[in-house]
Amino acid sequence: MGENNLKKRIRNAQCREKIMSAEEAASFIRPGMTIGSSGFTPAGYPKMIPAALAKRAEAGEKLDLTLLTGASTGDEMDGVLARAGVIRRRIPYQTNKDLRDAINRGEISYMDMHLSQLPNWVKNGYLGKVHVAVVEATAIDENGNIIPTTSVGCANTYVACADQVIVEINTTQPLDLEGIHDIYSPKKAPDTEPIPITRTEDRIGTPYIPCTPDKIRAIVISDIPDNGRSVAAIDETSQKIADNLVQFLKDETKAGRLPTPLPPLQSGVGSVANAVLAGLKDSDFENINIYSEVLQDAVFDLMDAGKVACASGTSLTISPAKREEFYAKFPAYRDKIVLRPQEISNSPEVIRRLGVIAVNTVIEADIYGNTNSSHIGGSRLMNGLGGSGDFGTNAGLSIYITPATAKKGTVSSIVPFVTHVDHTEHDIHALITEYGVADIRGLSPYRACT
Repeated sequence: MGENNLKKRIRNAQCREKIMSAEEAASFIRPGMTIGSSGFTPAGYPKMIPAALAKRAEAGEKLDLTLLTGASTGDEMDGVLARAGVIRRRIPYQTNKDLRDAINRGEISYMDMHLSQLPNWVKNGYLGKVHVAVVEATAIDENGNIIPTTSVGCANTYVACADQVIVEINTTQPLDLEGIHDIYSPKKAPDTEPIPITRTEDRIGTPYIPCTPDKIRAIVISDIPDNGRSVAAIDETSQKIADNLVQFLKDETKAGRLPTPLPPLQSGVGSVANAVLAGLKDSDFENINIYSEVLQDAVFDLMDAGKVACASGTSLTISPAKREEFYAKFPAYRDKIVLRPQEISNSPEVIRRLGVIAVNTVIEADIYGNTNSSHIGGSRLMNGLGGSGDFGTNAGLSIYITPATAKKGTVSSIVPFVTHVDHTEHDIHALITEYGVADIRGLSPYRACT
């Protein structure tokens, strides 16, 4: 990187003196430490430090690290560290096959939790001391504050609570990302105050993660892009689910149970959830606001169609096929995007105040309305709970979606009793499959299952 570009990326002279190799920076991470890392879905996570740690483990060093992130990360982190045997404990969410397999074999201790609760747990020390924060950044400003890249997650909390900070400056991320972030961290009880968000577009914090040059121990230059998850093409089943959702929302507005424009929408992660959002593109709904955790491809397709007024989340999870187009159009998107810490994007307080319409996927649902989002056969972890509980429990309208069958039609997703309960019958308003909508609001258990 040239001198001028370096000064644009690292605008504090003291911080520029701390640039070093990934191997040197990783040497500050000692065996048994707890690491707090940026990253929420495959977006905004470190790529260089994990590789350096994996090399140490492959050379025979026993690291046994506890890894805390915002949610899942890319293979350059979760996969690399799992395959090298670096991780002893992983919190709070994952989607990586190699990591999942190690968890299911009992080699890695994994705790699944509501993502909104994680920052408060860290602040209160429930998970122990965070020794080192490792954060991917677009830039460091004149005062040593950190400008995140494509996610915020729990990074601001880790920076505040850790003894020292390692920053990866990712040169593949445009400097234009600066300004889309809104970093606000509630105080611990008993000094907690109401979060002053009443509209999706409200900004209540700073455009950077507060930090100081003295706290930054090392800076590593990275040129590895986010390894985003590919989004499957919309198939017939996903399209029917999307059509059923749109019709349900139309019926709710016609009945006067939903206003026009709609309250803010939230959509879970994955191809089916992405397809459901995409279904709104050809609907009559306008001036849509998104108050979600993850902003996927379909959100920006809706922006292109002039449907979305503002999209608030904690992560920009763009598929590889969409990445080039996204950055080319980013100037048009920029003023409509707000990235917040997950403590705010997933806040039950804010979700309830805004009356969010939450749409989340499940693995299975039973005839009473209980749903399973995280386990296969009751004991084998798939991914985790994620933010579905944050939104589903507190939403103005809580919708869960699933194809009626899995495994090419051989396994029913609607069962007498779910094998694992993540969301009880009290947290679901409607279940949608390709065959229709089961609206169970106000129904007794007997009526719900018939």
